[in-house]
Amino acid sequence: MMSPSRQEEAIATLREQGFVVMRGFARPHEVQALRAQAERHLRERIEPIEYEADVRYPGAPASRRAEGGHTARRLLDAYGRGPLFARWATDARVGAWLAACFGEAPVLSTVHHNCVMTKHPAYGSLTGWHQDVRYWSFTEPSLVSCWLALGSERRENGGLSFIPGSHAAAFEARQFDEQKFFLDDLPENAPWIARAVCPELEAGDVVFFHCRTLHAAQGNASGQVKLSLVHTYHPQSCRPVPGTRSASRPGVPLEPAP
Repeated sequence: MMSPSRQEEAIATLREQGFVVMRGFARPHEVQALRAQAERHLRERIEPIEYEADVRYPGAPASRRAEGGHTARRLLDAYGRGPLFARWATDARVGAWLAACFGEAPVLSTVHHNCVMTKHPAYGSLTGWHQDVRYWSFTEPSLVSCWLALGSERRENGGLSFIPGSHAAAFEARQFDEQKFFLDDLPENAPWIARAVCPELEAGDVVFFHCRTLHAAQGNASGQVKLSLVHTYHPQSCRPVPGTRSASRPGVPLEPAP
């Protein structure tokens, strides 16, 4: 159990830099079970799956018919993949931390993230600088994601990099391309990108990060598939806009800790 002072310090870090790393947040046996389940679903190609060829980011196969075309990028709908994944998505520790952060009850989005992220050594594409909120539609940009490492994560194997403080910046539309990726060749963006950090994670570590925090990931230069589990949460008072994709499936309110 985290002490109130450590929790307050971690929340202050999230608010200041847009992300915070929590070491050993998940227990080893939980991580082992989640990873084994994810590997089975990946091996057996249990749908729904998003393939690298579907997104066509740099390094991805041109189509599902091309070489490497059935390289998975994400195992979608993690919450619906069985009780093991559902328990983690609604874990009381996650709920208590987010309730303290939000100042109110958190709600799991079943539309955004809610997946096992995979990064394959071959055909695993890189992801440019972006803010997750770019395609989300909520009454307030107050969402926070919880990224659980199911193994070691480094820059070399496609670990996430973050730009501290970017969640609070007032960027202009011209600083992004048509797909709302932060332009890495624009001179005024260079000082921001130079601030980027890539926290090294071990299995069981968690990163909480704000939906406006710029982040990116390189390809995987290691010999093993990297697996991570990510979910997004919003305060109960922050609601998806009716008629948008964000409102297409109901969220799951997290129960208060006993």
